Amino acid sequence: MSHIKAISLFSGGLDSILATQLILNQGIEVIAFNVKTPFGIPKKDGTSEAEAAIKQLKTSLKIVTVNKEYIRMLRKPKYGYGKNINPCIDCKIFILKQAIKFAKEVGADFLFTGEVLGERPMSQHGPALRTIEKAAGLENKLLRPLSAKLLPETVAERRGLVDRSKLMAISGRSRKPQFQLAKELGITNFPSPAGGCLLTCEEYSKKLWDLFEHKKNVSVNDVTLLRFGRHFRLGKNKIIVGRNEVENKTLKLLKGVGEYYFELPDIVGPITILQGVKTKEAIYVAAQLTACYSDAKTEKVKVNYGKDNLDKSLVVVIPDRVEVDKLRVDKKHVSNNVVHKNED
Repeated sequence: MSHIKAISLFSGGLDSILATQLILNQGIEVIAFNVKTPFGIPKKDGTSEAEAAIKQLKTSLKIVTVNKEYIRMLRKPKYGYGKNINPCIDCKIFILKQAIKFAKEVGADFLFTGEVLGERPMSQHGPALRTIEKAAGLENKLLRPLSAKLLPETVAERRGLVDRSKLMAISGRSRKPQFQLAKELGITNFPSPAGGCLLTCEEYSKKLWDLFEHKKNVSVNDVTLLRFGRHFRLGKNKIIVGRNEVENKTLKLLKGVGEYYFELPDIVGPITILQGVKTKEAIYVAAQLTACYSDAKTEKVKVNYGKDNLDKSLVVVIPDRVEVDKLRVDKKHVSNNVVHKNED
């Protein structure tokens, strides 16, 4: 048999690790392919789950960064959202299309994923799996090694590129079969099933909904800022208040050109960023919020502010925390009114 090459859709989670090892065990060259979006949650050392997981597999990892295209898809996903603002089905289709481009570049024979039939309620039941592969242009061509024996035979199997008898028949939400398979394959390093995507986090999703509602052209810097600080909405203005020294430094670094930042001159407190039109009301409220989350003990507090330097100041009255919470973006109720489309 001539040399066979496959592309693994590699998240770094247990399922993708197992699927990759199963194909590697058949003597097939595998290139792990990972799409990096602005919404991944890095490990403490700054690496991604994919980068950490690939170290135990005898294969290479290709990481492709996508930002604008992914944000554009995220605003209007054709198949709707899963939990919070996660576009489960559209995300998989998007990533597969990126992988197809790469597969053509390297001359790969087929692609495969770590998807497990019935593991996730929105994106991994039978009709959804068919929708994903059809929309990506991979109908009957996308191999899913962990559930292959429960699914129709793919082109790669029919052509004899893959030995179907050595693939699995795992289904359902229980992870026990995967843990047992990991033990058999000698896989010991894998992340918890909790996932590494901010789009499944309720607090982050509320901030992102608010951003999409108030800003037409959303940048990578905009969505990155959502990771840091307390977020407040005052009409067309966004106010972001740091929660600790690390966030204060980050907010100051990510501050947009022309945006004001606020800080107390003699009292320990946060850095605050004011986005939007700099009205007197917005400036005053931003200064109030800065004082509110400081160590100030008096009712009235002096707050310095400015664009590049803190060359302006005003005295504000520390607001009531009940009123402050009314402005908090992550405390507002957000209704996800997107109707999930039929996944036939």
